[in-house]
Amino acid sequence: MTLETAASGSVPARILNCSAQCTSAPILLFFRGCAFQGDKNEANLVAETIAGTGITVVIPDCCGVSGSVFPSPLETGFAVLSHLARKRAGLGTRKSPLLVCGVESGGNLAAAVALKARDHCEHALDGQVLLSPLLDPYMGSASIRSGAPVDMRNRWTEGWSHYLSGGLCHPYAAPRTCSRLAGVAPALVVTSEDDPLHDETLAYAVALIAANVKVSQHILPAGMGWPSIYGCKGDTPVTWQESLARQFSDFLNSLNNQ
Repeated sequence: MTLETAASGSVPARILNCSAQCTSAPILLFFRGCAFQGDKNEANLVAETIAGTGITVVIPDCCGVSGSVFPSPLETGFAVLSHLARKRAGLGTRKSPLLVCGVESGGNLAAAVALKARDHCEHALDGQVLLSPLLDPYMGSASIRSGAPVDMRNRWTEGWSHYLSGGLCHPYAAPRTCSRLAGVAPALVVTSEDDPLHDETLAYAVALIAANVKVSQHILPAGMGWPSIYGCKGDTPVTWQESLARQFSDFLNSLNNQ
């Protein structure tokens, strides 16, 4: 379908709906991982796993509309969030919780949208879900240096160079460098023991906690195929789905009990 946003015009999007009976289901805006090098409108196992918990998932094409160089994807993503905040009754009810979620570079975009929502659209966002987010352009963490295959490190290096090629390195572009995190939406942060993005994911969680943001963090055991969520190839079977679904459901319950 197409979302008619006020700021970015028509934005193509896929909608993964829960069952028709779940009219009050939360709405989750999902950003795929693409190492900042253009999105692919294809099936996504993470989005499908989350939708299977009874969530309505909206997957916009944030790069095809305005390009994949900062700040264009952020502007499109935030325009979609603003549209959903105003029109959420069309996918649920006016009281349906609204969340953002992203994988890898999509996690960067989700974190940035959460920051911008705090600054420009207070109370529009109920939660953020960051799944191995790619947040630090310096790529100096021990987990990247020791755990990322050469082709993955090269892909991320090229992706960061492309994303920041507009000459801007605003905190929205690299949330790990942001020094003002207080007031953003509660976060679920997920990584794994064998995730090359493990260190920067947990460092961001620590920074959020230090800013008095409510954070639920979960580290999956090695050997569950978690790095496959952003295309890191390996022979390990993919078995993380049940654990992610459980963590996501627990996070929603914690938001409902606030």
